[in-house]
Amino acid sequence: MKPIHAGEIPRISVIMGIHNCEKTLREAVDSICRQTYTNWELILWDDGSTDGTYKIAQEYAAEYPDRIRAFHDRENRKLSHALNECLCRAEGELIARMDGDDVSRPERLEKQVRYLQEHPETDLVGTQMMRFDEKGTAGILRAPLQPEPEMLRGGTPIHHATILTYKTVYEALGGYAESKTVEGVEDVDLWFRFFEKGFRAATLDEVLYDVRMNRDALERRTLGRRIRSIRTRAAGYKRLGFPKRWLIRPACVLLLKGLAPMWVKRINTNHRRRETA
Repeated sequence: MKPIHAGEIPRISVIMGIHNCEKTLREAVDSICRQTYTNWELILWDDGSTDGTYKIAQEYAAEYPDRIRAFHDRENRKLSHALNECLCRAEGELIARMDGDDVSRPERLEKQVRYLQEHPETDLVGTQMMRFDEKGTAGILRAPLQPEPEMLRGGTPIHHATILTYKTVYEALGGYAESKTVEGVEDVDLWFRFFEKGFRAATLDEVLYDVRMNRDALERRTLGRRIRSIRTRAAGYKRLGFPKRWLIRPACVLLLKGLAPMWVKRINTNHRRRETA
């Protein structure tokens, strides 16, 4: 990995896998177009949408032919495949993640690039996130400023959608795993492999990304997905040499959350919103 130095303006490839997000995609893409950091390209991979998502992506590609490229898959092959397709087409030295229903704040990329310039020992940098929905903001989701492998014991210490990293990091990791065993938890699998390779991460102590929370997102957290998360963690613990007993607590928590009725989850979300109001 070649560090970037002060004064350099490296190209950033923003990769976005999109699926049935016609109501939010314009806001997401516009947030990239408004970045104070100007040397970027945006790669949109439509993952078999059945609404107008791909049409919107094409409109942006036509309006910004030197910056935005849009591609389409006839079938839904899931996020990992979409992101890998984006990575194959990325021309930037740096890779940034972004989701089609979220918003990047204007200075996000500029501040992340600056951090990598000032900290050449760091391979990846994320940011803090603010949750929001149609009722307004619902509190900050905080990640540790210096993520460590052991933090995977209790969750994911890096906000996946906020990251900026070197393309060479993705190349060293072989991109995202596309196995069905990590479907919906591809970020968890990625972090175990990231730390296994000895890479180092950091998180800016600033909210530079707004993540949309909605009923669909809650309903996607199925029991099957939670079981895949447990299995992915079990494999990851083995990779990093963690003791098997560390798996007991997260397994219990994930299963209890999966069995909780939807109305309990909504009450919990509303309670957090009142706490941060």
